[in-house]
Amino acid sequence: MNWRRLIPNSISSASLIFGVLSIFKTIEGDFFLAPVFIVIAVIFDSMDGRAARALGVGGDFGKEMDSLCDMCSFGVAPAIMIYMYGLQELGLAGQVIAALFAVGGCLRLARFNCNTGVVHGYFQGMPIPAGACFLATYVVSGYQFAPAVLAAVTLVIACIMYSEVKFPDFKGKGNPMYRLPVIIAVIVGAVMLYERPGAWPFVAMFTYTLAGIVNHVYRALTGKNK
Repeated sequence: MNWRRLIPNSISSASLIFGVLSIFKTIEGDFFLAPVFIVIAVIFDSMDGRAARALGVGGDFGKEMDSLCDMCSFGVAPAIMIYMYGLQELGLAGQVIAALFAVGGCLRLARFNCNTGVVHGYFQGMPIPAGACFLATYVVSGYQFAPAVLAAVTLVIACIMYSEVKFPDFKGKGNPMYRLPVIIAVIVGAVMLYERPGAWPFVAMFTYTLAGIVNHVYRALTGKNK
């Protein structure tokens, strides 16, 4: 066995393990560790590709394994968590909406794998780890949306993951973030942070999401395509 391939694959496996642990904690009703384990899975997910490139062992196997791990940790685990946390009152409708979050993540992953050599410099649609983090940080934020509102938010995130909304990849190139959308998002985020400072992880994810959406609308309205 090539030990160099073992390292990034082990990191991907760790991400999957924490995703499964999140599901177990959701079943146990632990809505602190369940979202925390999802965030830890995101941290591991951010390292496997870097490790593979640093070791020069990139390839189709690693890419497919990463996507399969992501589907569990950032698609299925958050869907189960958000249903058990805040959508149970909606019954079957809540289950379907939670499942649609997983579907949106699956579509996002499939499109990403197909467009790896085409899309550069930005994220086409919200990355599935970001979608998972949005729900995870909400659960620990202290906010308590009504079930119908939470269902709408979950469905919006599901749609955004498989949308044409371009999110910055923070690598200094690609799709630009215009000043006005960023200012609007930052102001909204600052107000939320002032009202609930302890919810800063969710506020950060909300601001990131809002900036991408407003930037997309701004580009469409102004006709700016670069």
